[in-house]
Amino acid sequence: MAGGASDKAGSKGVRIVVAGDKGTGKSSLIVTAVADTFPANVPPVLPPTNLPVDIYPEKVPVTIIDTASSAETRGKLAEDLKKADAVVLTYACDNPSTLDRISTFWLPELRRLEVRVPVIVVGCKLDLRDEQHSVSLEQVMSPIMQQFREIETCIECSALNHIQIPEVFYYSQKAVLHPTAPLFDQEAQTLKPRCIRALKRIFIICDQDKDGALSDAELNDFQVKCFNAPLQPSEIVGVKRVVQEKLPEGVNDRGLTLTGFLFLHALFIEKGRLETTWTVLRKFGYNNDIRLDADQLPPPIRKTPDQTVELTSEAIEFLKETFSTFDTDGDGSLRTGELEDIFSTAPESPWSEVPYEDAAERTALGGLSLDGFLSVWALMTVRDPIYSVENLIYIGYAGDPSSAIRVTRRRRIDRKKKQTDRSVFQCFVFGPKEAGKSALLNSLIGRPFSDGYILTTEEHYAANMIDQPGGKKTLIMREIPEEVVGQLLSKKDALAACDIAVFVYDSSDEHSWKRTTELLLKVASHGEATGYEVPCLIVAAKDDLDPHMEALQDSTRVSQNMGIDAPIPISTKLGDFNNVFRKITAAAEHPHLSIPETDAGKSRKQYHRLLNRSLVFVSVGAAVTLVGLAAYRAYAARKSSS
Repeated sequence: MAGGASDKAGSKGVRIVVAGDKGTGKSSLIVTAVADTFPANVPPVLPPTNLPVDIYPEKVPVTIIDTASSAETRGKLAEDLKKADAVVLTYACDNPSTLDRISTFWLPELRRLEVRVPVIVVGCKLDLRDEQHSVSLEQVMSPIMQQFREIETCIECSALNHIQIPEVFYYSQKAVLHPTAPLFDQEAQTLKPRCIRALKRIFIICDQDKDGALSDAELNDFQVKCFNAPLQPSEIVGVKRVVQEKLPEGVNDRGLTLTGFLFLHALFIEKGRLETTWTVLRKFGYNNDIRLDADQLPPPIRKTPDQTVELTSEAIEFLKETFSTFDTDGDGSLRTGELEDIFSTAPESPWSEVPYEDAAERTALGGLSLDGFLSVWALMTVRDPIYSVENLIYIGYAGDPSSAIRVTRRRRIDRKKKQTDRSVFQCFVFGPKEAGKSALLNSLIGRPFSDGYILTTEEHYAANMIDQPGGKKTLIMREIPEEVVGQLLSKKDALAACDIAVFVYDSSDEHSWKRTTELLLKVASHGEATGYEVPCLIVAAKDDLDPHMEALQDSTRVSQNMGIDAPIPISTKLGDFNNVFRKITAAAEHPHLSIPETDAGKSRKQYHRLLNRSLVFVSVGAAVTLVGLAAYRAYAARKSSS
């Protein structure tokens, strides 16, 4: 396996910025690299300089930007550094203080400016160094490189004596096109996890007969795809021999194993042949972050605020097959190890952090059922559809990426048609503190009741499949903490994606009910003002406690006045949920019903009715007048003719 790579970013050209203390040889370095001649005189700062395109094998345009380090040019310097693809930091070999400044000023300054590109540290004026007091470059730079991992390479050169001048910009270009940092941990001398996971995915794709090894034919297909040239039989034998000598388990009677495949790439990198591994990664659509490039994913989704995105039946069938494949013990659930295996070909597990890690129902042994598995995928697709598709591809989805998702019909149209084509419903859960919002979400995913109160401070979601007469639907509940309601409703389209709003109050606490009424009025008013009206339900929580009678009576009156269903009493403590999740889903399935009306909304509606009647009366009157005028004209015409 061999070849060269050309990064997509590199095809546009590589921009290298040279910075360092005054008098360290920046301009002389650049002129000598371009003209192959040491300059007698150089200006303080050179204009942008282009290297000949054919100077290096990759034939990628390289532009070198010279900089000044004076205080008055600091702003221009920062601007140039932020546009860099790579930074060359220079020090003078005959001036140790300039080397100290690399670690005390220049590298911290790059971090302060958030310049996250490869850094090449270059010692200039090698010809002037006092050899009697010289220390090896490795001794000097090793502690600095451990502290600043962004340093890709260190090199010393002499413009006067033409020592290692071309190498400076070759390594700089190479650091952009074939960076070490994403692939290899220099300290541990191992491939980095994200690189391993990407190479594992590539191995699985190339293992066409799925026998866990690359046969000679599969190795040859891989070579042709990546490097446009076949491997000779003797070369295949040689590759396998190298692996087998160093790592016996890297080859078996069927061919090169995954362990052997990874070993080969580690070997290439150790020998400085990073371009080989980068060629492979880029042929399979990876970028410098070792994630799929944007051109491998669906284009940005065009939709209105009241449209959402769901997985298609094709994607859901793929996920069901994946679940079955990785449920190795056949217990109907994915345990932690099985779930890790599914995502072992993704850059990392997308479900290892909030809001996904605790969003679905788990079995007693911590496993994820099929319903739970599909529910988290539905949640991820609603929140970030492109990220969801990206992860589908990582775990083996081979169809057209755009065929994995669909955009739903506008909710405004659903209301007019009095039906919806959605199978995933988003429910916003409002309510005052300690009303029981979190307990309601936990009940959806089978979590046991807890007496302890924990304030919700981060995004809290719960998702599960609900059996409905028309088939299974996915209900996604999102808790809206009381203190963020104002911030949420400050946006016009805050409720656009919401299919159903639920208002939870503590039925034993009058203040809880009053605060819930205020929240209900705010949400209903926002919907009327923006056109994003949303069905609403009230949940009277803590039904195991003695009810506050005035609150109970008032809640019935308010729901009747606003035209929505009476509050649904539940007790999460006793496990009495009164079919609340089916009722919530049913209300979401009927987007034209259960929409609350405020007094202001009713007045506006009545005004519009009166206005419409007046317009009808005027138009009828006008029609009568026109008819009468036509009759008169006919009569006059008859009379004149007689």
